[in-house]
Amino acid sequence: MATKSFEEMLERFNSLSIREEFDVIVAVANGGIVPAGILNQRLGLDFQLIKINLRDEEQRPRYEHPLLLEPLAFDPTGKRILLVDDRIKTGATIRLAKEVLASAALIRTFAVNGTADYCLYDESCFRTPWRL
Repeated sequence: MATKSFEEMLERFNSLSIREEFDVIVAVANGGIVPAGILNQRLGLDFQLIKINLRDEEQRPRYEHPLLLEPLAFDPTGKRILLVDDRIKTGATIRLAKEVLASAALIRTFAVNGTADYCLYDESCFRTPWRL
């Protein structure tokens, strides 16, 4: 599997046009943590986690459906949220996250790779430089 360089990905992050204002970045842990951290540095927003899991380290499904692993540590009510994950393949994880965050005023998605409101790539799978 091909790997994108960190420098190439940072160029994409820096050239990404984010047209909306958000109150908080919510990272899907674990895959969304690094991209959400980069967006946090760029946008200067509060940063929270939503712990959802579906796949193992080899990207094979662990469960039949994504699972919320623990309750939210923040209240999303009325917030404008940028929901961040590393890749969106089937959309199942993002759908669950949106259900959990349903009391938010607005939810937009960001993915390093895949179909999202904001994305760096929409192509076949590749390894991100922060995946060991």
